[in-house]
Amino acid sequence: MEDSEVPERPEAPETPEAADVPVPADGHVSADVPVPAEAPVLPEAPEAAPPASRRRGRTASLIAAAAVLGVVAGTCTGFLIQADREPTELPSLSQPVVAQAKGKGPEPLSPAQDRRVRTDGDLRKLLLKRPAGARDTAYTPGHDGWVGLAEYAEGFKEPAGAFSGAISDEFRRSAATTWRVGSAYNVRIQLVQYRQEENLAAADSAADLQYWAEKEAGTRSWPVPGTGDGMAYVHTTPETRPGYQPVYSAEAHAWRGDIVMQLWAFDTKPIPKEKIMDLAARQMGRL
Repeated sequence: MEDSEVPERPEAPETPEAADVPVPADGHVSADVPVPAEAPVLPEAPEAAPPASRRRGRTASLIAAAAVLGVVAGTCTGFLIQADREPTELPSLSQPVVAQAKGKGPEPLSPAQDRRVRTDGDLRKLLLKRPAGARDTAYTPGHDGWVGLAEYAEGFKEPAGAFSGAISDEFRRSAATTWRVGSAYNVRIQLVQYRQEENLAAADSAADLQYWAEKEAGTRSWPVPGTGDGMAYVHTTPETRPGYQPVYSAEAHAWRGDIVMQLWAFDTKPIPKEKIMDLAARQMGRL
């Protein structure tokens, strides 16, 4: 056998059964024949001890009852002690008289120190003045420079929605001015003031106008200096209608405090960036 081969394991011999043990014909079993012993009898198991949960449950109930009695006794004792004490006197409701200050009060702030002094006045005075030689436009908004809520809403594509939206935004008042230079160059500036008791409507209004200005085809935009997030736009694609000359436009929208500035310029030729930026910067400077 080679070393690499593993021998097979031999099978275990079979265990003889009781039927294979020879028994004589007379039924007498020889003493040499082993007789299986009887199976030993196991002792009976002792009775199980009574469960200890009864004793534990009774003890827990006694402890809980003692705890409740202790709390009740402590509460009653506290009430009895408090009832025997003298009542504590409350402080007097009357306060010492404060002497009134004498002399003149502080002077009101100037418009340079308090912007509200200027913006709560005549809103029309904050509009840019017409340049020398300017004339009236074909359409002058409002009455004597004031634009009512109904006329303000008419300037939108959906006046009914603009009207209800302006009421929700706490529209306060609006003022506008227009002028024309030459035969085709027109300018319109409108200031809209909100009460702003619930939200910052001026900032939201300026953001909405800027959103729609960006949607125009062929639009270029620049931030207006000194206005935070004010923007100016020049539309290089003119508006055309049959029988009319093409009209180019530019606009600027910004806000300060509770006032939003809306500015538009129109001409039959492209409007330079410098012109709309100058108008926007000077108008915001007056706010």
